[in-house]
Amino acid sequence: MQKKKVIALLPMKANSERVKGKNFKRLGDKPLFRWILDSLLAVEAIDQVVINTDARDILAENGLVESDRVRIRDRRKELCGDLVSMNLILEDDLEAIESDLYLMTHTTNPLISAETIERAISTFMADHSSDSLFSVNRTQTRFYREDGSPVNHDPDNLVRTQDLEPWLEENSCLYLFTRQSFATTRARIGSNPQMFETPRLESLDIDEPYDWELVSAVVNSNKEG
Repeated sequence: MQKKKVIALLPMKANSERVKGKNFKRLGDKPLFRWILDSLLAVEAIDQVVINTDARDILAENGLVESDRVRIRDRRKELCGDLVSMNLILEDDLEAIESDLYLMTHTTNPLISAETIERAISTFMADHSSDSLFSVNRTQTRFYREDGSPVNHDPDNLVRTQDLEPWLEENSCLYLFTRQSFATTRARIGSNPQMFETPRLESLDIDEPYDWELVSAVVNSNKEG
C-alpha cells in the first residue's frame, strides 16, 4: 500500500492578547512553540510541518529556520490579526500545499505527545467511514445554567457522576482532515467527523495567564520526577 502524505499545519503568530508573546516565551528549557514542534517532528508518519506565521524573524532568533521537514510560510497581510478566522488561514495553506491528509494543532498545546499524535493518525486512517477527526475531553459532572437550573441531571434523583451521560468537549488539540472534507464544510471539522479522546494532562491549553502557570507546574513536576 502506498504511504499517504501527511502534512502538519502549525499556525503561529507573533502577538497574543492574554499571554504576551507566549509562542516564544520559555517553558521549561525551550520556547513554547518548540514543545509541539518537537513532538510533531518525532512522528515518522508526518512528512513536513508547515508553519504559517508573521514571525519568521522571531523564529530565526529562536533557532528555527526552514529545513527538509519544516516549511515556514509568511502569512499574507490580509490574514494577520486576532479576529481572522483560523479556517481562512488553513484554507490558504491547503491551496498552496498538496497532501493526502492534514493534521492541524496549536503551539498552545505543548504537552501533546508524539505517541498521542501517532495514535490519532492511525485511528483516523483505520476508520474509513469518517471524513475528519477532532480531539475531545470527556466530562462526567453536573452542569447548571446561569439561572441555577440543571442541564444534564435531576437534582431530585441524584446518580453518581460516573453514571451520568458523558459530555465530550472539543479541546482544539488535534484536527485531522482531507482536502475534500475541508472543501465540504470550509472548516477543519468535516461533515462526518470522528471524535478522539486525548489524555487529560496532555490536553492542557494555554489561553489565560493561569493556564501558563498550570502547564509550567506540570513541566517542572515532570522534570523533578
